[in-house]
Amino acid sequence: MLRNGLEPWHLLIVAVVLIALFGSKKLPDAARGLGRSMRILKSEARAMREDDAADGTTASTVPHAGRTPAADTATAEPVTER
Repeated sequence: MLRNGLEPWHLLIVAVVLIALFGSKKLPDAARGLGRSMRILKSEARAMREDDAADGTTASTVPHAGRTPAADTATAEPVTER
């Protein structure tokens, strides 16, 4: 049934739908933002692997691996004094 999965005309239809939904002016900005996000993700993943290799540990043995202090403080409940 899906032997020829993705053919060129499928990509053309997807491109037309994306242009119709988002407009031709917003698509380059969205693609640029996606590219930046992917670059950041790759560099962070590489840094985590290098840190793990230097420490001799794996991500599964380190509690809360991959979480940054900023992420922890952003979701933390504010402390109120009584």
